Amino acid sequence: MNRITDTLSSLPREARDTLFLLAVIAWVVLLQSAHIPWWCSGITAGVLVWRAVLTVRGAPLPGWVWRAVLLVITLGATFFTFRTLVGRDAGVTLIVVLLALKTLELRARRDAFVVFFLGFFTLLTHFFYSQSLITAAGILVALLGLLTALVNAHMPVGRPSLARSARIAGSMALMGAPIMLVLFLLFPRLAPLWGTPGDPETGRSGLSGQMRVGQIARLALDESIALRVRFNGPTPPQDRIYFRGPVLSTFDGREWRPLESDFGLGNTLDAKLRVAGEPLDYEVTMEPHDRSWLFVLEGTATPPEVPGTRVRMNAELQWLTQRPMGSLVRFTAQAYPEFRHGPQQMVLGLQDFLTLPPSYNPRTLQLAQELRRQYGPGPDNAPRLVQAALDLLRTGGYSYTLDPGVYGRDTADEFWFDRKAGFCEHIASSFAILMRGMDIPARIVTGYQGGEVNAVDGFWTVRQRDAHAWTEVWLQGQGWVRVDPTGAVMPGRIGSFDRLAAPQTGVAGALTGVLRNTFSDAVINRMRQSWEAMNNRWNQWVLNYTQGRQLDLLRSLGFESPSWTDLAKVMAGLLALVTLIGSAWALWERQQHDPWLRLLERARQRLRKAGLELPPQAPPRTLAVAVRARWDQAGEPVAQWLLQLEAQRYSAGSAPPLRDVAAAFRQLAWPADHPT
Repeated sequence: MNRITDTLSSLPREARDTLFLLAVIAWVVLLQSAHIPWWCSGITAGVLVWRAVLTVRGAPLPGWVWRAVLLVITLGATFFTFRTLVGRDAGVTLIVVLLALKTLELRARRDAFVVFFLGFFTLLTHFFYSQSLITAAGILVALLGLLTALVNAHMPVGRPSLARSARIAGSMALMGAPIMLVLFLLFPRLAPLWGTPGDPETGRSGLSGQMRVGQIARLALDESIALRVRFNGPTPPQDRIYFRGPVLSTFDGREWRPLESDFGLGNTLDAKLRVAGEPLDYEVTMEPHDRSWLFVLEGTATPPEVPGTRVRMNAELQWLTQRPMGSLVRFTAQAYPEFRHGPQQMVLGLQDFLTLPPSYNPRTLQLAQELRRQYGPGPDNAPRLVQAALDLLRTGGYSYTLDPGVYGRDTADEFWFDRKAGFCEHIASSFAILMRGMDIPARIVTGYQGGEVNAVDGFWTVRQRDAHAWTEVWLQGQGWVRVDPTGAVMPGRIGSFDRLAAPQTGVAGALTGVLRNTFSDAVINRMRQSWEAMNNRWNQWVLNYTQGRQLDLLRSLGFESPSWTDLAKVMAGLLALVTLIGSAWALWERQQHDPWLRLLERARQRLRKAGLELPPQAPPRTLAVAVRARWDQAGEPVAQWLLQLEAQRYSAGSAPPLRDVAAAFRQLAWPADHPT
C-alpha cells in the first residue's frame, strides 16, 4: 500500500489528475454494467486500464488507427447484439464505449472538458433503467467525483489535494441545492420524470401475456418487489388478496393465451360486474413492467385514478391503460370484497371456454368422463363436479413444488397421473383442462396473490415470488367463480405467509450465510423491511411526485384552481427570491469585511499553518521578506504574490484587479515547513 502511495505521489500533476478521472469514469461505467452487454463492459475496462498504464509510464497515446479499429468493433458488436444502432439499449452501449475511447485522446484541457460532460450525460442514462434509492446514491457519488475532477482541471498551478477540490465541489453542489429543490417542486411535470419507451418483448420481470408450463415458476424465485399497497381501513384476509392480471382463455395444447373467439365479436361476453357490501379503499405503488396492465384487487368496480393516462376495464375484468407502464406509478382504487361477474345463464360466447385442442391429454378427458358419470352431467351438477376435482387434489397425493421437472406434450395427463407435482400454473392449467373436459367453462387468471406486511411503514409488500395462477369456472346462476386449485394441494400457499423459497447459491448464498451467522433471522428481516420502507418513501415522495401533487402543493399555498401558469409564477418568484437573498448576503459580506484585509488574513493563516509566525500587524512586504528568508527559492511564488497584493492596495500605477489577485491565491502552491 505504501508503495502505491509513493508511486502516485511521485507522478506529475497531470498524471495524477488523469488517474483520478479514469477512476471516476470506471465508477460511472460500473453502475451501468448490469444493463450493458458483457463485451461492452470488457472493452471499456480494457481501454481504461490501457489508458491508466500509459499514464503511469508516461508513454505516448495511441494513434487514431487504434481508436478507429475499436470504434468499428463496437459498432459491429452493437448491431449484432441489438440488430440496430439506435434506441435506448444500443445508444447507451455506444455512449459508454465512446466515453472510454475519448480518454485515449485526452491531451489538452479541451479534451478533458469533453470527457467531463460526456460523463455527466452517461450518468443520466442510468435513470433509463432504474430510479431506485441505491441507484440515486451511486449517481450522487459519481456526480461529486466528476465535479471534483472538473474543479481540479480549473486549478492549473501547483498540486492541489483531492480533498480541497472535493470540498469546493461539495460546496458548489450545496449552493445549487436550493435552486434544484425549487425546480424539482415547481417545474411542470409533462410526463414521467425519467424513462424511455422500452421493447415490450424484452420487458422487465413480471407476468407475461401467455403462459407455458414453467414460466411462472421462474418468477416465484424472484424476491424483487412488484407492488406496494396501503389499505385505507382494515386489511382483508390474505386468502382474499388477489391482484388480477392477464386472463388466458385460448389453449392450443402447449400454451394459454388471451381469448381468440370462434364466434365473432357479437357473441363475446361482457364483464357484467355486480358488487355488494362496503367498498375497500386502497393505494397501489406499482413497479414498472412495460405492459399496459394494472394490477388491482379483484372486485375493483370504478376506474383507478392513474396519473397521465386513461384506464378501461375489458370484458375479462382486467384494467388496462393507454400506454405501457414503463415507470413507477402510484394510483388509488376501490374494491368490493363481495362481487359477481359474467352472465348468469348459458350464452353462446361461453363455448369459447369449453374448447380443447384435439388429441391432447386423453387420460384427463377420460377422467372427466368418469367424474361426469359418477356425479351426473349438466349445469346443475357443475358445483359437485368442481368439488370432486378439488377433493381429488386434496387426497390424491398431489404436491406443490418449485421443481416439478420438464413436462412433455400432455401436461395435464402427466400432472394428474404421473408426476402429481407442480407449481400453481401446472395445477391451474390441469384443473382448467379437466373442467372443460366435463363441459364446465373454465379459464386461467394470472396475477399476484398474498404478500406480507412491512412492519416499519405498514405497507403491504407484494413480490414477484407472489406471482400466481388460478382458475375461474362458470356456474349456472352465479357467473364466473374463482376456484384456486393450488389451495387444495397446499393450503399454506393461499391462506398464510407460507411460501416456497429457492435455494440460494453463489455470492447471494454466501452473503446470506454470513448475515445469519452474525444476526438473528428477526434482525435480518427487520433490516430488510427498514431498507424497503426507505425505498418506498423515496418512491412515494421523489419518483412519484406528479403534476397532481404539484397542483396540490399550490392548493395548500392558497390557490383555488391552480394551473401551469400559477406553477410558473411561483417558480419564478422563488428563484428571484433566492437570487435576491444571495445578492444581499454577498453585498452584506462585502460591507462588513474589507476583501483586501480578508485576503491578507487568509495568507497569514496559510503561513502560520506552515510554521511561520509573524505579528498580526505585519504588512505584505514584511511577510514576503520572511517567506524568502524561510524558504528561499521555494517560497518565491508566495513572496511575489504578497508583493502583488501590496501593489494592488498601495501602488499609484496600474495594478491587477483584486479578483485576479484572489484567483492567483487559490492557485498558489504553498511551501512545506522545511527551513533552508
